[in-house]
Amino acid sequence: MDRDQIVEHLKFAQELGVSGASRDSTWRARGQSVGVEVPVEHPVVFSSDSAAALAAVRADIGDCTRCKLHGLGRRQIVFGVGNPDADLMFVGEAPGADEDIQGIPFVGRAGQLLTKIIEAIGLTREDVYIANVIKCRPPQNRNPDPDEVDTCEPFLFQQVDIIKPKVIVALGTFAARALLRTLDPISRLRGRVYEYRGAKLIPTFHPAYLLRNPASKRDVWEDMKVVRGLLQSEK
Repeated sequence: MDRDQIVEHLKFAQELGVSGASRDSTWRARGQSVGVEVPVEHPVVFSSDSAAALAAVRADIGDCTRCKLHGLGRRQIVFGVGNPDADLMFVGEAPGADEDIQGIPFVGRAGQLLTKIIEAIGLTREDVYIANVIKCRPPQNRNPDPDEVDTCEPFLFQQVDIIKPKVIVALGTFAARALLRTLDPISRLRGRVYEYRGAKLIPTFHPAYLLRNPASKRDVWEDMKVVRGLLQSEK
């Protein structure tokens, strides 16, 4: 990492409210790539009724051929990852290329940024649950078609109902629109708290958008402070 990258990293951490750093090797390990933190071959194992229920939903999905995405180059189902009893759940749009390879949501550059955002409010990826509206990668990362959403979103609803999170963060315009049944852009939706299937729903910008528009990181931090406050108020 060169000097400019270090400066940018520290600036972003400061914007997210991180007040210090450490040279301790254990602390530094938390900043490694998501693929290293949660490798496919050694997933974190949870034992609970929720974990069993989620496993049953994943088994029901199988090697899904319910919509056309299975024949358009997807490699595998990307179901979800994290704590099946999480108080906080993140919902994105659909898997990308890295996710399609590893079978884990948010493992590319956007996923690494999401990990930093989660850690900025005092949590880890193992504390939360992360999923997407669509479980298969659309070709060239295009937006999912309406029929693909209609086919796949019942599985997301099952995930939400099993996990029963206190707060859901909808990452990006597509996820927010799909969950809230609206055509409003994320810029109009964010900044408010919505009721959704027994949880509080907070729309915010997608991490991939932040990579292209770093000025919006401060808006995301404001949204995450609301998330943190909601989680603390529910304790």
